[in-house]
Amino acid sequence: MTDHYFSEMPDVEAQPRRITVRLAGRDVEVTTASGVFSPGRLDLGTQVLLRAVPAPPPGDLLDLGSGWGPIALQAGLEAQDAGVGVRIWALDVNRRSLGLTEENAHALGLDSIRPVTPDQVPENLEFDAIWSNPPIRVGKEVLHDLLTTWLPRLRRGGEAWLVVSKNLGADSLRKWIEETLGDAFTATKHSSAKGFRVILIRREA
Repeated sequence: MTDHYFSEMPDVEAQPRRITVRLAGRDVEVTTASGVFSPGRLDLGTQVLLRAVPAPPPGDLLDLGSGWGPIALQAGLEAQDAGVGVRIWALDVNRRSLGLTEENAHALGLDSIRPVTPDQVPENLEFDAIWSNPPIRVGKEVLHDLLTTWLPRLRRGGEAWLVVSKNLGADSLRKWIEETLGDAFTATKHSSAKGFRVILIRREA
């Protein structure tokens, strides 16, 4: 495979498949495909993140790097169960990922999810929460640009939850985030499980 799941238009054949995953306390069937992140299963890092995050707050939630949509789908299901009004912006550069997220949201009856490329997010929109299993393997420069673009768009009092492998620099990334974002933000290690760290970033109210 010559391209990566973070390509805008993967050149590998899609080969759609149906898999069953556990989201929001239930087993659901979703569609995935080749050329996106973790097409065969709900990856371990995302599982760790989804066990750690709180209930989605009302307002705007950003799923940064949505893949085929598991984070957005869980947030949408939990918000629907609780009767919480939320708009979930499922952001990815991979258009195949966005198509799968849209298909899965429709199949689960979730109209709160908006699959978007970065340029489709309203310029002045701030987020009440950001949930992300960020694409660490894109390289440090691209990753840092991604995080410095989107983390500052947390609303005051908002929280961002990231999951990062300990072996891929979770601790150094947490320190870099705190140093880079400045005094209005804190970045702490919330929890660890199965070789992953969950990093909690808060913006002062």
